Amino acid sequence: MEFSEETLRTQLVKYKFRDLTIEELKNVVKIYPNFRFSMDTYTFKDGSLKDLLNFSGTVPVKYRGNSYNIPICLWILDSHPFAPPICLLKPTINMEISVGKHVDAHGRIYLPYLQNWSHPKSIIIGLIKEMIEKFEEELPLYSVSSSDEAKQLELLSYIAKITTGETDMNSKTMVGGQKKDGGFNKVTVIGAGDLGIACVLAIAAKGAADQVVLLDLSEGAAKGGTMDLDIFALPNVEISKDFSTSADSKVVVLTVNSLGNAQSYLGVIQSNVDLFRGIVPAVAHYSQNSVLLVASHPVEIMTYVSWKLSAFPKSRVIGIGCNLDTERFQYIITNLLKAQTIGKEAWIIGERGEDKVPAWSGSNLVTCHQTEGVVNDNSQEQLANRAMEVLKGKGQKSWSVGLSIADLIESILKNKRKVHSISTLAKGCCNINSEVFLSMPCILGTSGVTEIIKPLKEDKLVAKKLQSSAASIHDLQQQLKL
Repeated sequence: MEFSEETLRTQLVKYKFRDLTIEELKNVVKIYPNFRFSMDTYTFKDGSLKDLLNFSGTVPVKYRGNSYNIPICLWILDSHPFAPPICLLKPTINMEISVGKHVDAHGRIYLPYLQNWSHPKSIIIGLIKEMIEKFEEELPLYSVSSSDEAKQLELLSYIAKITTGETDMNSKTMVGGQKKDGGFNKVTVIGAGDLGIACVLAIAAKGAADQVVLLDLSEGAAKGGTMDLDIFALPNVEISKDFSTSADSKVVVLTVNSLGNAQSYLGVIQSNVDLFRGIVPAVAHYSQNSVLLVASHPVEIMTYVSWKLSAFPKSRVIGIGCNLDTERFQYIITNLLKAQTIGKEAWIIGERGEDKVPAWSGSNLVTCHQTEGVVNDNSQEQLANRAMEVLKGKGQKSWSVGLSIADLIESILKNKRKVHSISTLAKGCCNINSEVFLSMPCILGTSGVTEIIKPLKEDKLVAKKLQSSAASIHDLQQQLKL
């Protein structure tokens, strides 16, 4: 439908900021008069449907001396201009999508402009301008019926170049002498705060990965620890602000937290959700087979958010959970209290923080070195209480959490099938019926969680605490706007 402000005003009756949206679309049509609009139904990744404005047209692109009109479709959300549009290619019957840095196999377009969208500085005209710039670097479509054989061969060569990962002479195709093939272990850490840098240092020290990318999303020039990493360059560590450098990562670690001015706890979480909305789909696009490891706060809710935004299977979205607490708990029992659980049965599970729960798996027996006897359930509880008292005095510094994260990454990349207490989808455990993430003992491998160790030693009090945590987390999740 040709642009008609009156018709548009009628169709956008449910849009929260209708006047702002109409004014912006009017400005777009002045520059790109071929754009048309219609109200259509959009299907989201989770299968939900919504009637949205479909704003479609072509953008002019010059590529290797030739001019092309690239057909695109912008789905304008009902919260526009405070949320970026969903951008897709709209190939004709004679066109095929060329998967590259900024386009996936479904034609979804990913751009830094979208990731950094912020009203009022972000506008559709600016988005289209960046789209044109990126498409002039990598043509997103190619013809399947061109009679010009030379052009067709050129395009086929270009597609093959993308597929094989070849780049120009200035690109890094090798790191440490190894090709970026299926056996190359690449890890991306998102967030260059204290925890992000601690993760990079711990991963490098442990030698857990062939390459580590630190994605610094902060505005302005590099400073602090990021600058120091640049100065004292570590082998196989790359610092970047471009999401495309995370491509083909085996593990992506999310350490970012919003620094917004929210006054309530719910507001703080919503700020993090808004931040993740611009990050998770992008990293999921560039590393479609990766394991997402969430370390942002609150870890249980942000792991749930990452799962929903990525559309990854539940096995490949995990949180750091109570891994550090569990390792410390087991160490305290064995080395400080001189008791040895059979098969390392002691775990910290549930919700990270004050509501964490000590629990036991497998056999009920605990051998005490001091008495050389077997203690009963009551003594087991006393032992757990003593260990928890010691654990309370241990803070969680960035470097400690970084070491814990490096341990998780090593288990994943080396397919160690080691058991860790990490945040995983707990629905179905301990009579929990809601979609919440809680720490449970899980076997970790290259595909993430391969098995949850259950049942834990039956304990009604433990189950009640887990159910309470699940209920409070689910209540918060229901109030969030994803």
